[in-house]
Amino acid sequence: MSTTPRAPQHFAVIGAGMAGITCARTLVQAGHRVTIFEKSRGLGGRMSTRDSAFGTFDHGVQYFTARDPRFLQALETTPNLCKRWSANTVQVLDELGHVAAPGLANHDAHWVGVPGMKALVAGWAEPLKAAGSIEMQTRVMQIEADALQSKQWQLRTEGLDGAQHVFSGFDGVLLAIPHAQAQSLLQTSKQAAPWVKQLEKVKVAPCWTLMLAFPQAMQPGLSALGPQWNAARSTHHRIAWLARESSKPGRDPIERWTVQASAAWSQEHIQDDPARAEAKLIKAFSEVTGIRAEPAHVDSQRWLYAKTVQPLGTSHLWDAKKRLGVCGDWCIGHRVEDAFVSGLELALTAL
Repeated sequence: MSTTPRAPQHFAVIGAGMAGITCARTLVQAGHRVTIFEKSRGLGGRMSTRDSAFGTFDHGVQYFTARDPRFLQALETTPNLCKRWSANTVQVLDELGHVAAPGLANHDAHWVGVPGMKALVAGWAEPLKAAGSIEMQTRVMQIEADALQSKQWQLRTEGLDGAQHVFSGFDGVLLAIPHAQAQSLLQTSKQAAPWVKQLEKVKVAPCWTLMLAFPQAMQPGLSALGPQWNAARSTHHRIAWLARESSKPGRDPIERWTVQASAAWSQEHIQDDPARAEAKLIKAFSEVTGIRAEPAHVDSQRWLYAKTVQPLGTSHLWDAKKRLGVCGDWCIGHRVEDAFVSGLELALTAL
């Protein structure tokens, strides 16, 4: 018994991170139309890259692994957008920089976007961007029934300049944003609020991220600063992860480090101003690495929704009657692959 393919639909996808772009491109490949709404200036969400005068920093996701065959297949279609990173990852046991083992076992290959982490999502989004399907710097404020077609949706939005606009004529709306933002939007949009209580179970930890550059390490006769390892998981009470950005493939050789604070410390200092957080993390960085030199560049980022502690427990949510869906890494975990799987499975369900 054959089924009649659904007529082309127009979907609104809110969020242009890995989950949102995966969802959108899957729908387009199936013959549907999408409009993506992203509140920030760039694509990728936490798969972001911060530019500086000394080179780039992957200040969100540091690397990703790939186990799901669907994710591996997708990566193989664009091999120029990511490469393996031989991270030489170690475990730093204490505040004196003592290392547990010279090469912490990790059976999963570490992948990074090239030339920056944002390259993968940006590359996958390029056909959507070229088609004019992405509305950047556009925050969705409310989801409601279309004023002219009650069985469709319309979105009320606001730009960075405060300009408001209404986008209408959507056959479905798919949220690919952090759970707290999805919960807030659904609560505001009373006609679109079936899962507000369900999302309360999700717990996501914040993360302060520090970025440092040491161009003096490039001077003739001076070897690389600090430890011989390029990445470490740390048990220091302030730091969970450190990585030498210049060790990643396709990066500028200037010595640069990205430092991610522990979830507990980040939560405790969530309201610190950047200068205060940076000073505390620089001190911890010097304790772990032995690098006492003054950095030529200091920057930071506070991620409010960095790592899922308690996931939703299902890859996505979909209301076939309302034509409304929700996806994101937080549905099943915190990995990049989780975001991909969530976005993919929501799109396949919505087809």
